[in-house]
Amino acid sequence: MKPFIYITRKLPEAVVAPLIKNFEVEMWEREDAPVPRDILLKKAEKASALLTMLSDKVDRELLQDASQLKVVANLAVGFDNIDLEAAKEKGVTITNTPDVLTETTADLTFALLMATARRIVEADRYIKEGKWKSWSPLLLAGMDIHHKTIGIVGMGSIGEAVARRAKGFNMEVLYHNRSRKSEVEETLGVRYVSFNDLLAQSDFVLVLAPLNEETQGMFQEDQFTKMKETAIFINAARGAIVNEAALEQALKRGDIAGAGLDVFETEPINEDHPLLQLDQVVAIPHIGSSSKDTRHDMMSLCVENIQAVLNGDNPKTAVK
Repeated sequence: MKPFIYITRKLPEAVVAPLIKNFEVEMWEREDAPVPRDILLKKAEKASALLTMLSDKVDRELLQDASQLKVVANLAVGFDNIDLEAAKEKGVTITNTPDVLTETTADLTFALLMATARRIVEADRYIKEGKWKSWSPLLLAGMDIHHKTIGIVGMGSIGEAVARRAKGFNMEVLYHNRSRKSEVEETLGVRYVSFNDLLAQSDFVLVLAPLNEETQGMFQEDQFTKMKETAIFINAARGAIVNEAALEQALKRGDIAGAGLDVFETEPINEDHPLLQLDQVVAIPHIGSSSKDTRHDMMSLCVENIQAVLNGDNPKTAVK
């Protein structure tokens, strides 16, 4: 009997063809909606492998009844949807998709920064709503990006890629990280500072840190009040790192000038969310790595990891 693989979203047939050739494969029928929890639990009970999304909670409840499960391949660099301790206890290998999405996510992050600073979305809406009647000296005047100071919270591979882009704009790059990276400082010309100094000195504060016990709720009212009133806040990491109510109040009070958000505490975000009512907020639906090339590479890496584990080999990108 062939090992059973369950894939929690509809993926292109060409991508999963190598799995179909050698294993019994079943896919959730929808690309645009998550598999219901009860179905996922039922499929996991007989699965040797799961190919999951960030929206799929692989917790102790799921793992305890998944007696055949050998590997969970998560289609993301993050894995905060997975209980790593429970997986380790059950001997289940967890893999993710680092590296292949680094440059694409850095592109999107910097694009979000630029769109927020230069009020691109607001300007697009302005002209499409027929509001552009004449030219004026300060029409939709935004904030310069070049020669400004950018503070990166979380100097992983994506943080380094964003720093390289910032240097192309002649920006001063500050960073705060759990551990100092002397080699990165030397090669990229970035400067390590304390978290509070980063908040106080930066014109742009970018969150690119992973979600963990240390970073959850890292940004509260106190952090926003320490930032410049002209500063722009960008979150392209995880929504739970930020207290959204505190961010909303900081924007309304003028503690900071704007925010660009690719992630939210609850996803999908509701269209009535208070943050979406603010012109100085640019909000996009968690599309950091969403280019066709990169998403295809991520899917292929998941497939390769599953094949490796089920064939008794080491996966390419196991989560340690």
